[in-house]
Amino acid sequence: MPDGASRRPPLSKDTLLCISLSGRPSNIGTRFHNHLYDVLGLDYIYKAFTTTDIAAAIGGVRALGIRGCSVSMPFKEDVLTLVDEIEPSAQAIRSVNTIVNDVSVPGGRLTASNTDYLAVRQLISDNRLDPDSAVLIRGSGGMAKAVGRAFVDAGFHTGVVVARNVESGTALADTLDYEYLPELGSATADVIVNVTPIGMAGGPEEHDVAFAETTIAAADTVFDVVAIPSETPLIRAARAAGVRVVTGAEVIALQAAEQFARYTGVHPSREQIAEASAISRA
Repeated sequence: MPDGASRRPPLSKDTLLCISLSGRPSNIGTRFHNHLYDVLGLDYIYKAFTTTDIAAAIGGVRALGIRGCSVSMPFKEDVLTLVDEIEPSAQAIRSVNTIVNDVSVPGGRLTASNTDYLAVRQLISDNRLDPDSAVLIRGSGGMAKAVGRAFVDAGFHTGVVVARNVESGTALADTLDYEYLPELGSATADVIVNVTPIGMAGGPEEHDVAFAETTIAAADTVFDVVAIPSETPLIRAARAAGVRVVTGAEVIALQAAEQFARYTGVHPSREQIAEASAISRA
């Protein structure tokens, strides 16, 4: 296929629509999915949306035969009561990021899952992280639930949740049977995970490092779920210290690829996923 050429069929009444619903839409999913539709010649199109009425939006997914729906904050918990089936990946953490609509069923049938959880589980396995290691998770939002549950389900039973929000932090720690700390202090662990916006491009803390140098140096693995930039200040600091890293770019690519496969039934190659991921973050 010549550079820039697309194998995707022309748009028609039969083209299937997939969407994302987010409080703050980005171009990441749009670029990722549409690039793969082009490369693989699939009759789909992907568009990002926001809404102030999540119930009506999910009703639209059902009524209009929208094939797939990615769900981001602040809607990950609200959609639980709006679907027909909840897979274990979402049920365990009561948080959804993916909805697949079986459009062959009259009125549709909506199945919810959490591919963030599945991606983190995959990365824990791929990097052969030792479940006897202690894990320290900074953050207590929806993504932190997915990360924490993925570690617990992978056998990591010693851990700490650090979060300024006492209510959500203690709730997450209790759910995971981990300890809770309101501040990092001198806490260290074999695996340290940033699940906050610290280091995110364009954010108020984009130049900050989520953990102190001493905490980074004491770790065996540094895991940052921030996807943009792919080399966050935390990841750069960990590389400089010679510590193994797992990046947010890897997380977002794997979770998006899992969504893509659920929507289309097609599993892209690793090379295609890597190319789509790079384009999505450009």
